[in-house]
Amino acid sequence: MKDLSPKPSDLDPIERASIDEIRSLQLERLRWSLNHAYQNVPMYRARFDAAGVHPDDLKDLSDLSKFPFTTKSDLRDNYPFGLFAVPREQIVRVHASSGTTGKPTVVGYNRNDIDMWAEVVARSLRASGLRAGDMVHVAYGYGLFTGGLGAHYGVEKLGGTVVPMGGGQTEKQVGLITDFRPKGIMVTPSYILNILEAFHKAGLDPRESSLEVGVFGAEPWTNAMRQEIEESFDMHAVDIYGLSEVIGPGVANECVETKDGLHIWEDHFYPEIIDPDTGLVLPDGVKGELVFTTLTKEGMPVIRYRTRDLTRLMAGTARTMRRMEKVTGRSDDMMILRGVNVFPTQIEEEVMATGGLAPYFQIELTTSGRMDAMRVLVEAMPYAVSDLSKQAAATMLTERIKDHVGVTVSVHVGDPGSVPRSQGKAVRVVDKRKPG
Repeated sequence: MKDLSPKPSDLDPIERASIDEIRSLQLERLRWSLNHAYQNVPMYRARFDAAGVHPDDLKDLSDLSKFPFTTKSDLRDNYPFGLFAVPREQIVRVHASSGTTGKPTVVGYNRNDIDMWAEVVARSLRASGLRAGDMVHVAYGYGLFTGGLGAHYGVEKLGGTVVPMGGGQTEKQVGLITDFRPKGIMVTPSYILNILEAFHKAGLDPRESSLEVGVFGAEPWTNAMRQEIEESFDMHAVDIYGLSEVIGPGVANECVETKDGLHIWEDHFYPEIIDPDTGLVLPDGVKGELVFTTLTKEGMPVIRYRTRDLTRLMAGTARTMRRMEKVTGRSDDMMILRGVNVFPTQIEEEVMATGGLAPYFQIELTTSGRMDAMRVLVEAMPYAVSDLSKQAAATMLTERIKDHVGVTVSVHVGDPGSVPRSQGKAVRVVDKRKPG
């Protein structure tokens, strides 16, 4: 892989600012954001008043802990536009979740928000090793999902050339990558595996493609998955983080020269780590639930939004701003099987470490008598499809999960292509348990 480390001139001045300068800017912007939310969003005014706090009570950054949290249910309860802080006519775009578990969560952006969003995505792309003039293939979904348009505007802000492919039509994706020769691709880590598979089916060597950088987000993925992608394509695999409730992709990003955690763009988003059970703020370095407060968002500010993502904050390295450890689980993705906490990424790590298995899997949760049971569906590599090979891989994976995760599961190894493929975010868990 090529060395894509940036020059100092490639960085925004704030990326090179001192910690004191960053904290001073955050305090100024946080005071503004709290007042903006209090004065213009009825829910925040009621919440602050009920908690006995006022924006003027923020004398120091640590005072933010006095203010109440915002949760996803708050967005649903105020559906569709109850959390907008500017007149609806000033909102130039809305995005929304799929709403598969109830009412969708709606977010709104005014013109300044859209410009800020494009800027932090462009900054993320520079951190990933991309520059003005580079072509970037965007395979995130377009539409109400923030991934496609967030990436699109960021590439344009960078000064790059965007290929707005979106998700699906995997064979066509391979054709365009081969013909257009983009330097970068933005896509979910699970879908790049589908593209990899399509390269092989077409008789093409993915290591000979033009891709030098992959910017992957929208779902947790492991360093084992990173290694698989980098070796398969001979390209850098870099993590981007975001969520629609805060802005979309571009809240934080890994730096290609270190890949040691995602630098949070702290001039726009203030992070905290809390104990998921007590809500108490934890010190840097301690793992807990990630909470964000927007510092510059005008259309729909969010105060202390509980992301449910589990991570920890660390000092900056390639940039002054703090890093967040790679997210490999969410508190609401956690499964409890016979008293053991299990995350899908733990299963992924063991699949990736088991010889003869392709990097595709799905977890089925079922009921066996009075107990919950887990079945892991995986598939054999093309060279390991004999019954003997599949049985050996199943035994090995069962033992690895028992030894490293601490639970007993059943494993089914199918033929290549037997695990369902996604066109975007992978469906890792299928819950077939009986209610009650």
